[in-house]
Amino acid sequence: MELRHLRYFVTVAETCHFARAAEQLHVAQPALSHAIRQLEKELGVTLLARTTRQVRVTAAGEFFLAEAQRVLATLKDGVRGVQRIGEGKLGLLRVGFTGTAAFSHLPHLARALAQRMPHVELEVRADLLTADQCEHLRSGTLGIGVLRPPVTGDDIDFRVIEVEPLILAVPADHRLAVEPVVAVTDLRAEPLVTYTGRNSVVHEAVARSCREAGFTPQQQHEAPGTAALLALVAGGLGVGVVPASARSLPLAGVVFRDLAGAATVELALAWHRETQSPLVAGALAALEDVFPPTRLTAEVNR
Repeated sequence: MELRHLRYFVTVAETCHFARAAEQLHVAQPALSHAIRQLEKELGVTLLARTTRQVRVTAAGEFFLAEAQRVLATLKDGVRGVQRIGEGKLGLLRVGFTGTAAFSHLPHLARALAQRMPHVELEVRADLLTADQCEHLRSGTLGIGVLRPPVTGDDIDFRVIEVEPLILAVPADHRLAVEPVVAVTDLRAEPLVTYTGRNSVVHEAVARSCREAGFTPQQQHEAPGTAALLALVAGGLGVGVVPASARSLPLAGVVFRDLAGAATVELALAWHRETQSPLVAGALAALEDVFPPTRLTAEVNR
């Protein structure tokens, strides 16, 4: 039994006419009749009752028609699914996010992919440092990373989508909370709540800003992420220097202020250079308009 036998039978059964079925299938009528007889012989039943006036589907034929239609529909869905995978329009896309990027950029990314790649399932991993994301991109456990350059290794390609200034987070009752703009030099005597780990790009940018201002920061407490850092600031344990996107995490008891003289940090879409995934390529293309290269934030342009 071949797929053509199923297609031939379904067409004849649906039209109840060999000549019309042969025309639809673009085959000669004798060849079509021969194929149906072969199918009936293999099954050992009569599927179509033929007279000189009409063709009628038998009871066995009615059952086999439903099964053949189901098989052909399943095959059609399978073919379309494979084509969508090959076109990068179907599958599971794993995306990693660093720090506050999950709050500031995930909504836009998720909406864009849902609109332009509706059959793609999105799996998100948040709070991943750049070095960790690079390793996941190499191993294939991430398809795309939203990270802060510089990247580790020359096999990771990236496209900068945002340049963020560093801003100050202070307790609402702090003396600096009343200042619209604070200078980095004003932090010389302030205890800082910093990010845990020396692999943090933001941590290094904060330390560099303080060195360039002529002092070494007083690191009193460390936090594994921005949410925890802001909670410690709200508790009055110090002030924090965070990316401007932290404004998307409003917290009672914390006030954000622009920080003059502070460094900036970049945010980028990253992927493994040798990836052969049409899904990743399709997602990157879909995000071109949403995240154009090297866009300055409103805070940078102020």
